[in-house]
Amino acid sequence: MEDFNFYILLLAALIPLAVGAVYYNPKVFGTVWMKASGVTEEQIQSGNMLVIFGLSYLFGLFITFVMVGLSIHQSGIPSLFMGAEEFGISAADAEILTNDFMDKYGALHRSFKHGFAHGIFATIFFAFPIIAINALFERRGWKYIWVHSGYWLITLALMGGVICAFL
Repeated sequence: MEDFNFYILLLAALIPLAVGAVYYNPKVFGTVWMKASGVTEEQIQSGNMLVIFGLSYLFGLFITFVMVGLSIHQSGIPSLFMGAEEFGISAADAEILTNDFMDKYGALHRSFKHGFAHGIFATIFFAFPIIAINALFERRGWKYIWVHSGYWLITLALMGGVICAFL
């Protein structure tokens, strides 16, 4: 992963904002979300949009780093040999092993479709349970859970696809 393109992560961090702009629009799921959340139009208008969008972008950037590890299997190879002396491998040998492995297998499973699938898995096995647990304790209904889970399904699938294909 020596040709790591940080700009792809900066771009992928915009995906939650872009998807949210469409998904939570009143003509799509915005009205359903507002009713399920108990949020009023006045409450939405009262927020500091610069802070909301700025922090949302920052948090989206955090998510991109997780999606790298989830959707690009090769991202864990360099960390396997950190402190390689413990395994009887010198730092130079570890670099050679890593480079050889990446030359041979570095492009394996590096497609939009593969990353998209990992985004779906991340939603089903990580985001959905977190949303559902919080919603259950907050006494929110299933409509609330499904609306937010749908958003994260689309968002994480697109983020995984973009990161896996273009990073």
